Amino acid sequence: MSRLLTDYELMIMLAILRLRNNGYGVTIARELEDTAGRSTTLGAVYLALDRLERQNLVASALGEATAQRGGRAKKYFRVTSKGLQAVRATQRAFIALWTGIPQLQGGTQ
Repeated sequence: MSRLLTDYELMIMLAILRLRNNGYGVTIARELEDTAGRSTTLGAVYLALDRLERQNLVASALGEATAQRGGRAKKYFRVTSKGLQAVRATQRAFIALWTGIPQLQGGTQ
């Protein structure tokens, strides 16, 4: 069975997928804030990305160095096949937990 992701890891992975496997720290943080309404710091994003990369759930590649970044290259991230399995396993676990809870069905209390 694939490892289940924490809520923050899942959000990071979904942001990368939403960015078509072409996200870097700033765009991933912006996607979390704009789409999920979750404020975050770049430090927290990079810490999670580092952990996910060490577990082979995401992979990175350096882009071209740019003058506006002082000659530094952006590090782009993509979700690996192992990462996609973890996203799907986490999705299944959440759906199973949500199923059958009356308070979450049709807005009833």
